[in-house]
Amino acid sequence: MKKVLASAIVLFSFSDFANARTAFVTDSVELPLRSADTERSKIVKMLANGAPVTIFQENNENGYSYVQASNGAEGFILTRYLSNEPAARTQLEAATKKLEALQEENKQLKSSNSSSQEIGKERDKLSNELTELHQTAANAIQLKQQRDELQERVVTIERELQQYKRDNQALTDSSNQDWFLYGGGLALFGVLLGFILPKLSMRRRSSGWDSF
Repeated sequence: MKKVLASAIVLFSFSDFANARTAFVTDSVELPLRSADTERSKIVKMLANGAPVTIFQENNENGYSYVQASNGAEGFILTRYLSNEPAARTQLEAATKKLEALQEENKQLKSSNSSSQEIGKERDKLSNELTELHQTAANAIQLKQQRDELQERVVTIERELQQYKRDNQALTDSSNQDWFLYGGGLALFGVLLGFILPKLSMRRRSSGWDSF
């Protein structure tokens, strides 16, 4: 309970956390991050050499700083083990990684330069194919227009043919009607002659007999 109260008192004494800055652990071995600013307090986490921490407050009287580790753990560590610059080993590792990345990038650039001619040939090939596609599309549009015109002409001719058929049928019906009338007239004329001729013959005979 005393340890908890001591820690709370120390935390409240560090009133200004707005001036927090980043520092790095500088020792060849791991250092303890403690729950209070005493060597007998509980160890919260062991910090490795070069581990970055955020300093919230420094206490010049006891030589401890209140910090936060990269994983979010908070506690106290001796200020003399903190530095504003990363450890030399950490800087060397970062420089080595950066050098490896630059070497890999340089390798990729050389590879891309060696294949630039192939890319140019492929680009020209695609350009020619695109030109052919445009020409084919233009021909297709022209053929479609010609097909539509031919279809329209076929429809027009079909309509004219149907009209000719109707006119021919009308003429045929009219001719048949005329022939029917002519036939009927001839038949009527024959019937009339059938009635008239016997009567004329009878009259001639009667007039002949009267003359005797």
